[in-house]
Amino acid sequence: MSWFPSLRLLRLPRASGPDLLLLALLAALVYGLLAVVPGELKRPAAPVDLQPRALPGYAGLSLLRMTAAYGLSLGFALVFGYAAARSRRVERVLVPLLDVLQSVPVLSFMPAVLLAMVALFPRQEVGLEVASVVLIFTGMVWNLTFSFYHSLLTLPQDLVEAARLMRLSGWQRFTLLELPAAAIGLAWNSVMSWAGGWFFLMACEAFVLVDRTFTLPGLGSYLAEASSRGDLRAVALGLGTMVLTIVVLDQLVWRPVVAWSQKFKLELTEDPLGPRSWFLDLLRRSTLARAFAEHVWAPLVEGLDRRLRSGAVSLSVPARWVGGAGVALAAAAMVSAGWGLVSLARLVARVPSEGWAAIAVGAAATSLRVLLALALAALWTVPVGVAVGLRPRWARVVQPLAQIAASVPATALFPVVLLVLLRVGGGLQAASVLVMLLGTQWYLLFNVIAGASALPRDLQEAAASLRLRGALWWRTFVLPAIFPYLVTGGLTGQGGAWNTSIVSEFLEFGGRRYQVVGLGGLITSAVADGNMPLLAAATVTMAGLVVAVNRLVWRRLARLAEERYHL
Repeated sequence: MSWFPSLRLLRLPRASGPDLLLLALLAALVYGLLAVVPGELKRPAAPVDLQPRALPGYAGLSLLRMTAAYGLSLGFALVFGYAAARSRRVERVLVPLLDVLQSVPVLSFMPAVLLAMVALFPRQEVGLEVASVVLIFTGMVWNLTFSFYHSLLTLPQDLVEAARLMRLSGWQRFTLLELPAAAIGLAWNSVMSWAGGWFFLMACEAFVLVDRTFTLPGLGSYLAEASSRGDLRAVALGLGTMVLTIVVLDQLVWRPVVAWSQKFKLELTEDPLGPRSWFLDLLRRSTLARAFAEHVWAPLVEGLDRRLRSGAVSLSVPARWVGGAGVALAAAAMVSAGWGLVSLARLVARVPSEGWAAIAVGAAATSLRVLLALALAALWTVPVGVAVGLRPRWARVVQPLAQIAASVPATALFPVVLLVLLRVGGGLQAASVLVMLLGTQWYLLFNVIAGASALPRDLQEAAASLRLRGALWWRTFVLPAIFPYLVTGGLTGQGGAWNTSIVSEFLEFGGRRYQVVGLGGLITSAVADGNMPLLAAATVTMAGLVVAVNRLVWRRLARLAEERYHL
């Protein structure tokens, strides 16, 4: 039997109301891709236009870059998370590597990525586009990877044993057990990843390197230009367009994804009040969507699945090729790593003693701000996240609001926050902690909501029948049940706090420079001044601190979650 799409798709019943609405949405999308966006791509080198008429095209271009970055992030998360969870040897290499990569701020490797991409591609505009996608990718990928990795570590042991007794192949185990078990966490962390992409969009579309500025048309560069000019009207228009885009995406993409992911919840009784999505209901009622799913999508997926299960698609290569490729890759990696370490050591050796003193003081100051931001975030995200996760009706209201709040770039909010705090008291120190909190709390909130949403309905009913209340309910039921999600949220939230320090400790607004003592401020000022030795030394220090905390604290908590606190 052929597994190619059936031609019966051509014989469709008459279109219904949902079909007409779906066609209208598709027509609007096609119009945006074919009419609005190409007009902006024709003039990538033009100065950023702060007129409102430019905003639709800018929003479309930013969405295209973020979609490409999200696709890369999801693929990276599935491959690396699976490899780290299935092999302890691979885990010893990949997890520390992920710790290091997560801890390096966007601005630290922005010069290297920018110069490399511009050098690789003959047209500068193509290099800038690739650099922008890569930088957005670095703001999206880490929480997805850690979420999938921790989900695999905390698989229910009885299901793992059942898969082993049924002799499922690796592909069957992945598609029937591991990916479904991670679906809820991946859905909520996808929302957070997309918000993280918005958060760093300004830094990823407006590159400032020494005395040169590289800009790409988009919402991020629009907001960056408006902020640098001190044009609060343009900042408000840009933020309004971003909020509108976020709301539309929430209704058409993320809320349907979250509602759909609930089908993979491990429970014996179905929750009748689970997350709902009007657009998902529309797709289920649509004749066109149903015909596409039955005659195009299902045959493709089932055919590929059948061939992979039966071994008809062979990915095997001769063993000597595998061994030779492994040796060659290992040798290339070692040579590259050695060359990079030597170059980095030479660069860091040029930092004077007063530079190291400033780095030490900055490291202590930023560490205190990160700790304070995490503590403040946990105080409100844990109770609110549990309440929202256990009450789907609340989630329908809170999810889009939280996504909007999480998506607003700190560099766009910072001027407003600073102006308010300068008037009411607190100044730049309080503004720095507040902006860092904005970059931390959402990782915790979305993971806590995901953990509470994944609680089986039958266990909730058992806790209610046992009349667990107050502190006993939290200590014996909720906190142990959401503990793996808390670890994921704390781990990625800490990385978000360190990354946010690069925009919360340094600001140029209206021709003035504001800076507080901290590693983030040192990194940002080093990029602006072209001081590469100080940039390298501060980045290495930040990465070392984050990796040390991850190994001493978060990895131990992750092992505890794997061994004790999972269903």
